[in-house]
Amino acid sequence: MFHLSTSVCPCGRLSTRSQPLTYVSCCGRYIEHFDVTAAPDAQSLMRSRYSAFVLQRVNYLLATWHSSQRPATLELEPQAQWLGLEVRGQRSVGVDHAEVEFVARYRVAGRAVRLHERSRFVREAGRWYYVDGDNG
Repeated sequence: MFHLSTSVCPCGRLSTRSQPLTYVSCCGRYIEHFDVTAAPDAQSLMRSRYSAFVLQRVNYLLATWHSSQRPATLELEPQAQWLGLEVRGQRSVGVDHAEVEFVARYRVAGRAVRLHERSRFVREAGRWYYVDGDNG
């Protein structure tokens, strides 16, 4: 069972001492407090969006999707079992634009799925937003 205050963050980020961060000290501060705490960079936003998929937080996913690409609704696979996230790289492509390459793994209906994407992000008014991505 997932406990907001004590569970390891689904994104798998490690501390400077290579210890797993808790949800509240990692992605939880952005997901649970989006109105006051914005992700500081594109990678943190991408990681928090992964955690939001794991935790079925549709409102956060829609709120962090850039308005130019945001779908009207979002249906998540309720039976998806998320298995892990690997960040392969990140790069700045301007002051307010960045890309993050990642691999997310999950299982649905017994079938393993591997999502490899290079995501594009934009910062507007101090907040990062997911724009779109290319599967690789």
